[in-house]
Amino acid sequence: MGKSETFVHASAIVHPQAQLDSGVYIGPHSIIGEKVYLKKNTRLDAHVYITGFTKVGESCRFFPYSALGTEPQDITYQGEETRVIIGDRNIFREFMTVHRGTSKGGGETRIGNDNYFMAYSHIAHDCQVGNNITFINGATLGGHCSVGDFAQLGALTPVHQFCRIGKFAFIGGNSTITQDVLPFSKVAGGRPTLLYGLNAIGLRRSGFSRDRINSIKKMFKIVFYSKLNLTQAVEKISADVPPSEDRDEIIGFVQSSSRGIVKKASEEWDKNWV
Repeated sequence: MGKSETFVHASAIVHPQAQLDSGVYIGPHSIIGEKVYLKKNTRLDAHVYITGFTKVGESCRFFPYSALGTEPQDITYQGEETRVIIGDRNIFREFMTVHRGTSKGGGETRIGNDNYFMAYSHIAHDCQVGNNITFINGATLGGHCSVGDFAQLGALTPVHQFCRIGKFAFIGGNSTITQDVLPFSKVAGGRPTLLYGLNAIGLRRSGFSRDRINSIKKMFKIVFYSKLNLTQAVEKISADVPPSEDRDEIIGFVQSSSRGIVKKASEEWDKNWV
C-alpha cells in the first residue's frame, strides 16, 4: 500500500459517512462510526473502536482494543451530541479509552499533539489534555480535569475530577491526586499525596537553563516554605521575582485553583530539596 492510499481491511466496519483522509489505515475488526473523521496517515492496527463525533488528527496510532468517543460515564448525560477532538501524532496503546464531553462541561474532550497514552490509561469526559504528555499504564483522569504540556502521570494514578496537573509536573506511580499539582513540581503517594520539590531532572532534560530553574526554585520556596498563605505567596512572588513566562504560569495556576494545591512536603524534601 502506498503512503497516500487509504486502506480498510475487509473485516473492518466503517460507516459510509465516516471521513477518512489519504494514508489512513484501518486494521482488522476495527469499527468506525458515522461522525468520525480521521486525518491523513492515522493508523488503527486492529480491533479499534472509534465512535461519536470524534475528530482525530494526522499520524496518530491506535493499538488493539483502544476505544474512543464513547458516551461519558456521567448519569446526567442524555445523548447530547458532544465531541472528542484529538491533535496530531498521538499514540494510544492497548485498552486505552477516551470519553466524549458533556453539555454541562463544555461539550468537548480535547487532546493536543505528541502525547503517549500507555495501556489501560483513561481520559474522562470534558478533560483538556495538552501536548507532549505521557500517561503511564493505568493512569486515569476523572471528568473535567486538565493536564499541562510535558507533564508525566505515573502508573496506576487516579486523578480526581476537576483537578489540574500543571506543565512539566511529574507524578509518581500509584499516587492519588485530589488537589491541583503545581507546574514544574514532583508529587507522589496516596492519602496524603506529598510534594517532592522541583522536577529538576525533567526541566533540565527539557532544556531549561540553570538560571531559569533557580528562578522557579525561588518561587517554590515562597509558595511552600515561607509560611505565607497562597494569596500572600502570590503577592510576594509578584514583588520579588522578575516577570517571566514561568512566573506568570505559577501565579496564574495558583490564582485559578479551586481545589487547592498539593502542598504538604515529604520529610525527604524537607531535609534536602532540589
